[in-house]
Amino acid sequence: MNNKTIKFSRKSAPEQTARMVETIVGCKWSLTVYNLLKHDIRRPGEMVKSVEGLTTKVLNACLKRNIEFGIVERESFNEIPPRVEYRVTELGDKFIHILTELEKLQAEIDDSSL
Repeated sequence: MNNKTIKFSRKSAPEQTARMVETIVGCKWSLTVYNLLKHDIRRPGEMVKSVEGLTTKVLNACLKRNIEFGIVERESFNEIPPRVEYRVTELGDKFIHILTELEKLQAEIDDSSL
């Protein structure tokens, strides 16, 4: 019998990822924006028109945070009038998948507590 003791070092949450999750999930509009992008609604004006209560100011702040974390990217077109579109990045796809799994987990928790 092997009585070898294994020592584990203290593990802490990944700082950058934890901050990203807190910031994005803390913004009540991020999940709505992801849903809009999933349905090919990519232009800011179209996003604001599609969601009751969403303002241009709040949308721009939400998009800015998502761009800073690399979840969403902004594409500007050299046209008159100017056109801007947003899309989810490869990292964003992975992040949104994790959020979707968390939603499923929450649904399971809610169902089991009935």
